[in-house]
Amino acid sequence: MRKGFEKLSRRQVLARGVSVVGAASGVLGAGHVLAQAAPAAAPARFKVGLMLPYSGTYAKLGEAIENGMRMAVAEKGGRLAGREVEWIKLDDESEPKKADANARRLVAQDKVDVIVGTVHSGVQMAIQKVVAESGTLSIIPNAGVHAVTRNACLPNVFRTSFTMGQPTVALGQAMIERKARRAVWVTWDYPAGADSLEGFREGYVKAGGSIVKELKVPFPSTDFSAVLAEIAQLKPDAVACFFAGGGAVKFMQDYEKAGLRHRIPLYGSGFLTEGVLGDTGTAAEGIVTTLHYSNLLPSVRNGEFRYTYSRTFRSEPDVYAMQGYDSGLLLRQGLEAVQGDTGKREQLYGAMEAAVIDSPRGQWRMGKAHNPVQDIYLRTVANGENRIIGVAAKALEDSGAGCKLA
Repeated sequence: MRKGFEKLSRRQVLARGVSVVGAASGVLGAGHVLAQAAPAAAPARFKVGLMLPYSGTYAKLGEAIENGMRMAVAEKGGRLAGREVEWIKLDDESEPKKADANARRLVAQDKVDVIVGTVHSGVQMAIQKVVAESGTLSIIPNAGVHAVTRNACLPNVFRTSFTMGQPTVALGQAMIERKARRAVWVTWDYPAGADSLEGFREGYVKAGGSIVKELKVPFPSTDFSAVLAEIAQLKPDAVACFFAGGGAVKFMQDYEKAGLRHRIPLYGSGFLTEGVLGDTGTAAEGIVTTLHYSNLLPSVRNGEFRYTYSRTFRSEPDVYAMQGYDSGLLLRQGLEAVQGDTGKREQLYGAMEAAVIDSPRGQWRMGKAHNPVQDIYLRTVANGENRIIGVAAKALEDSGAGCKLA
């Protein structure tokens, strides 16, 4: 477990959530009798704290997550289990150094009922520390860092997206089938990159592949010249990587400019090409990725989602929009089970644990460590679209190693 984390049991989290109620109940002493019951007050607003990146390389991702979540709430008339919703937005800037103070502001000053965040895994680790201390409900709509649902798992933290290793575990077999037996791995030097590499090692080596070299770039630098020169010198069968957002666009474009696209096939976790194809030009064509979603999934459910999202936000939904939407669906399902009463924490968390989500990605369920158990799709970029060419892994579940929730 990471230093500074307090491991809380379910009982401790629930106790912290109701301590204020216990204190308030002592205000009316013995002998105080109300002559007439007061009219029932309208339920308090449900405060959603959106701690997401609204600037920097991940800005578009944060916007898409918010859009998706608002869409899920709008489907119920803009309310959650009958309660009016108050949205509190905070730009986390993808900056881990500011994350602790930002999360504490949402809990202590804004008094949110749930923190929905975030994208950057380093920021997510800081959120985890704050919600461990406060008992605040937390929904992770993107960050796939392993620790938060492994050794630092908590009963009040639920992930609706993926773990970093899920797409890259599934990538290994697909590469071997394409005769890519010697690969170079490249990513940013930060927690998401490390966890993606862990998954890639597991899947690729198990399938018979050999990792020639592991290359890292400081986050969030987009100067890829040194690693591209080294790749050209190593001459592997393929390159596998994890990048996302604006950095992914730059990496693919630089890869093409270096003359590598047609010589050494590029593979990646699906975030490499997700939500950015409008900016890449020809640089992404032919890249093979693995991910739990494509906007081209041929299902009625996904068609309805795409239609409504594109009409509402004048843009095509991507995996980030879908994950925000599913975060709203999970929250809706949990709150409806307790009729909006967040004081019933054990029942609320139980309903979220038992959730089966009818998602645009395909139906998924919540795993024992509070991660989605989901299909991972094999995709390739053709004519500027992430087209599905198969299923790389069925009902894939993260190991949840070290988590005591089960």
